[in-house]
Amino acid sequence: MFDYDAEMQFYRERFRAACAVRAGERVLDVGCGGGQTTRDAGRDAAPGRVLGVDVSERMLEQARRRTSEDGNIDYLLADASAHDFSTTYDVGISRFGVMFFADPAAAFANLRRACRRIVLMVWQSRAENQWAQVIPAALGGAFRDDSPFSLGDREYTRKLLTSAGFSEPTFTAVREPIYYGPDVQTAYENVLQLHEPKALLAELDPAAANRGRASLRDVLAAHDTGNGILFDSAVWIVEAE
Repeated sequence: MFDYDAEMQFYRERFRAACAVRAGERVLDVGCGGGQTTRDAGRDAAPGRVLGVDVSERMLEQARRRTSEDGNIDYLLADASAHDFSTTYDVGISRFGVMFFADPAAAFANLRRACRRIVLMVWQSRAENQWAQVIPAALGGAFRDDSPFSLGDREYTRKLLTSAGFSEPTFTAVREPIYYGPDVQTAYENVLQLHEPKALLAELDPAAANRGRASLRDVLAAHDTGNGILFDSAVWIVEAE
């Protein structure tokens, strides 16, 4: 399984600091995935409680395995965009978990009812993210799914949040490398586990697919820093009350 937490390791402490969870607070982690951000919030919030929510039972199973049973963390299989939360949370956090809502306006209105403040990490535009350009180019095409970058436009996201009832948001630009593995072979296997590269290769004839795989290896080798395969990336940390 692709190690998403390893990929995002250089953003971990920056996001945790931005969340600024305080002892005793109630925290909602939207799109919690394998639970790393939930566990970080749990340590900062103790004795306050943290709820991690995700639509993937597979990811929640991973999160539960990694989380102490006697801690202050719970997990819920639910769609945070529509779930009727019975608790009001001091802070809602999300690391790349809010870009995929089918109805963003309704989703953020729902989160506004549940959370007193929110702290989000979202990708800036595709053009600002090296990995999102060079990997598909190496495979001989372009990724068609722009949903990961749906909140990359500041004005669009500002209007979305203020229309939902949040205060004027702040946007902090952060650039860090993302990590695909310790060596070319591992990074190659990791990339080919991802949906978009697999879909792109499936569209190619066998000869073109083989050329794409060879080109991908070359690109990964060119980004071997000696401390792992790294690509430049850019995010917004968005905060609103």
